Amino acid sequence: MTDARYTPVADHALLISFASEISDAAHQKVIALDQALADDPPPGLLEAVPAMVNLLIDFDPLITDHTALQASVEPLVQSLKPQALRRATRRVQVCYDAPFAPDLPAVARATGLSEDAVINAHLAGDYQVLMYGFAPGYAYLGGVPDAIQVPRKPVPLRDVPAGSVIIAGPQCLITTLTMPTGWSIIGRSLTRVLTDDPDHPFLFDIGDRVAFERISADQLAGGSHG
Repeated sequence: MTDARYTPVADHALLISFASEISDAAHQKVIALDQALADDPPPGLLEAVPAMVNLLIDFDPLITDHTALQASVEPLVQSLKPQALRRATRRVQVCYDAPFAPDLPAVARATGLSEDAVINAHLAGDYQVLMYGFAPGYAYLGGVPDAIQVPRKPVPLRDVPAGSVIIAGPQCLITTLTMPTGWSIIGRSLTRVLTDDPDHPFLFDIGDRVAFERISADQLAGGSHG
């Protein structure tokens, strides 16, 4: 049996929460529910939006309401089997060379590691797509190794290029737009997260694993990114 909290949102959405703090167990339940809703959508469902510990169901209020939707969803929630999930592994190329990794020296100093050790730790991380948010294609990845976890900067940097690989705490992200960030920039990727495919606009699905592969500055210059 799975414990869940149901919260009505406006007149057209229901928030289903599995925990109050981020955990792998809670997120696996979110992913499992997202998959179950796709396989067996309840009447009136318009969209399911998974996040780190909860999932928002947007519904048509002319077809259903909060009470009826909860009654439809509860059997799915109680029968979740997160251990049965299978997700794809996506490979992301990243260059850690200067000038594409301006914060790599600072991360090395903060962690007491060499720059190569920081790179090797990042490459060895076990990354999973937790959610999308903040900007189009911004996929929040969990799994940054403890040894290289650093806090956000006190002041964000403006005009960070698309394709930047950034870390903060246990999370990692590949930027898709030129935007400000307070996260540490440790590399640049030529892997496109925005696909230009209206049926599948983002490279990753929630729950996918991500494996980073190192490339040289010459390889980065020879490709296209962000």
